[in-house]
Amino acid sequence: MQSEEEMTVTSKVEAVDTAESETPSSQVVEGLNVLHLFGEATRDFDPELATARVKQAVERGTQVLTVAGLGHRCEVAVMALDRDLLLLRRLQLELRRSGLLFTDSFFSITEVSEYARNITEERKRPRLYPKLPPKGKDAWCFYPMAKRRAVAQNWYSLDFEERERLMGEHGVSGRKFAGRVTQLVTGATGVSDWEWGVTLFARHPDDLKDVVYTMRYDEASATYAEFGPFYVGIIQEPELVFGSLVAGG
Repeated sequence: MQSEEEMTVTSKVEAVDTAESETPSSQVVEGLNVLHLFGEATRDFDPELATARVKQAVERGTQVLTVAGLGHRCEVAVMALDRDLLLLRRLQLELRRSGLLFTDSFFSITEVSEYARNITEERKRPRLYPKLPPKGKDAWCFYPMAKRRAVAQNWYSLDFEERERLMGEHGVSGRKFAGRVTQLVTGATGVSDWEWGVTLFARHPDDLKDVVYTMRYDEASATYAEFGPFYVGIIQEPELVFGSLVAGG
């Protein structure tokens, strides 16, 4: 006969199994799908149509952020979050049909780090179901990253306790920027060439620079991290972002 504790564990497992079996294949069981799109306007770009498509997506329940991009890598960035990846694909296609040319993209899923296993449910929720953008933090940055697998620098050969210690140290550095920077780390293992996507929201552009500079000195980053291209910009309403892409905008 099962003990009360064993019955509780069994019930939780059965609940998860039921949720997974009832969830369509295009939807995540927990968290949100996250799509980052980076691009530029073609000669046929219609800013009014693009704005309308974003607003329609928001009405469907998709979170959409539009970013005025800086530098040659992208003139515009779009970040969208939804439980259903088919709704993200729909937005992607609608924006392409409006005349946007996407030159890069990144797909990931919100998650709670395995090194944050003991945090409360209240603290888990903003990581799984973030409400974006954070108020007053419109300076924006995105970059992909992964952990090294070199012979002398193999993150995955470390035992869990050591990895947990290193990530704890890394977290202490990040918390120094509380109030200045909000970070969203999304998982991409199995769905991207990289392992994570990091999106930063800050009050000012130099906050973005300062937090990345500071955290790169932590051993978890200095010894074991690889970084991809950085995209930076300012979050604005779609009318402003898309309107600025056309002549006279």
